[in-house]
Amino acid sequence: MDSVIEKLAEIEETAEAIVRHAQEQKAEIARELQIQREEFDNETEARTRQRVEEIRRENEEKMKTLLQEQRGKNSFAIENLKRDFEEHHAAYAEELLKKIIEV
Repeated sequence: MDSVIEKLAEIEETAEAIVRHAQEQKAEIARELQIQREEFDNETEARTRQRVEEIRRENEEKMKTLLQEQRGKNSFAIENLKRDFEEHHAAYAEELLKKIIEV
């Protein structure tokens, strides 16, 4: 009977040791997973920041190009208006004078 009790006590100690070891492994795995999760989050954040910066730079370049094109178009339109005024300013003044006199 004592040997059966001793065997049962031995089995219980072994089971407790197995459970302790499993809990230790569980805690270690949880720590490793947390580290991997943090590394993944950091890498993802860095890649996201980098991509956002690339998009921002691309958009700035596009905006600069569009502004240059628009400035060119505006310059061309202004030059045409100046040229038209220089060529026809006397006629414009005469027409304006006629309208003022008619009133």
